[in-house]
Amino acid sequence: MIRLKDVEKTYENGTEALQGISFTIEDGEFVFLVGPSGSGKSTIIKLLTGEVIPTAGRVMVNGFSMSRISDRQIPYMRRTIGVIFQDFRLIPKKTVFDNLSLAMRAVGATPRDIRTRIPYVLELVGLKGMEDRYPDELSGGEQQRVAIARALVNNPSTIVADEPTGNLDPNRSLEIMTLLERINALGTTVVVVTHERDLVNHFDKRVIMIDHGQVNGDGVGTYEV
Repeated sequence: MIRLKDVEKTYENGTEALQGISFTIEDGEFVFLVGPSGSGKSTIIKLLTGEVIPTAGRVMVNGFSMSRISDRQIPYMRRTIGVIFQDFRLIPKKTVFDNLSLAMRAVGATPRDIRTRIPYVLELVGLKGMEDRYPDELSGGEQQRVAIARALVNNPSTIVADEPTGNLDPNRSLEIMTLLERINALGTTVVVVTHERDLVNHFDKRVIMIDHGQVNGDGVGTYEV
């Protein structure tokens, strides 16, 4: 479960990114987090991943209190969350297999676990048999699928996708979002941060609208600007 309660975040330069924001995302939900640039979406992601802590209020992520989390606990918290970025962030000189195995070794997976898990996850995202490819041998959509596989490879309970289709054309964007919907159907909580209204409106999911650091709407339906 993800829970934000009366959360405020003011940066050192005086920017008030969040102003008393509250919402809860239950286990197994699929949620779009939308809003204009500068609305506070990126700050919410940073709070969920432990990159920043709130100035006031409470942030709970999968049983961890992000206001009081210790440095020792952060790696364990991050194992419960897989993050997908707009720019893929794959290592160019490493194969698909090596990009994924690095993520698994970082949390102490055994070589046997790595050999078993990676082919399964690649098949799940539609990249069966591509273990030995390099990122520059893949299309943009395929690279994003590798990034999704990397986010899934340690079996997190939650996926946070930050503008995951920002560098893709509409057809590839729809494919990626449909893949995330399939992953959600398997029981993983999915939070997608996006500004793509048409994509949001294609799926009948919960939409949390953020504007000027506050919740401006929350319900199942469409994204109306």
